[in-house]
Amino acid sequence: MFKAVNVPSLVPFNDDFQLSAASTLVETVPDDKKYKKRLEKLVNELDDLQRRLYASDQYSVLLVFQAMDAAGKDSTIRAVMSGIDPAGCQVFSFKQPSSEELDHDFLWRTAKSLPQRGRIGVFNRSYYEEVLVLRVHPEYLGGQKLPYKVELDELWQQRYESIRDHEKHLARNGTVVLKFWLNVSQQEQHKRFLSRLDEPQKNWKFSAGDIEESGRWKDYMHAYEKALNATSRPWAPWYAIPADDKPYARLQVAEIVVKSLKSLNLEYPEVTRRQLADIEEMRVLLGKPL
Repeated sequence: MFKAVNVPSLVPFNDDFQLSAASTLVETVPDDKKYKKRLEKLVNELDDLQRRLYASDQYSVLLVFQAMDAAGKDSTIRAVMSGIDPAGCQVFSFKQPSSEELDHDFLWRTAKSLPQRGRIGVFNRSYYEEVLVLRVHPEYLGGQKLPYKVELDELWQQRYESIRDHEKHLARNGTVVLKFWLNVSQQEQHKRFLSRLDEPQKNWKFSAGDIEESGRWKDYMHAYEKALNATSRPWAPWYAIPADDKPYARLQVAEIVVKSLKSLNLEYPEVTRRQLADIEEMRVLLGKPL
């Protein structure tokens, strides 16, 4: 199975991750010119790797993004995936579940959107909402019509187990699962909220509910710490990306995705002698005058 690339942002697999020690901002970030040049190089590399991924038709890739509001999920996905052939990539955003989705188990709505072999799938939010938002708002569980009543602590443990089993099953069948938590500070989040209010073209992004959820910051941070510790595994790692500086976060995500795909040693399919003979025959036919 795929094994995680080891970088400083990798969440350890021993339940030892402490959110209080996770940085939201690094001291040294590249200047704009170096950032753009490096990101462009990585995007070009990713484009080539995606073509190899598609041609080899053995693996699929799932990128999961989770974060607080205004952490930069949308812009990170856009920046990193900007050079990919649209035919080889699919992005899904998961918001409030529909009545149909609530009539299924909590993994159903994302499972039916998983990428096929040769493609990169992106989840902008995911099944992790079930152990993040619902842990902060357990009152939402009433809409799920669960048949068995269990204590909340036990319910979260059951869901972590289901997620681990689900991701291990995916890994065993060739899906590379990479999970990114964009770790933004509450102070930076509020600055970005103000930007949404001050800039008319961003007004549509703002919701009063965002402020209410920010008021539950400590509860959300507790939920993230628990979820990341319970579900970061070598075959489905979490990366805690410092996200107060958007260009730095984008660069880190791109680096990790490229390194991970390179570790697969993707190659174009080898052409057989028979196929080479057919190619030469077609070359001769196409070279004849019409």
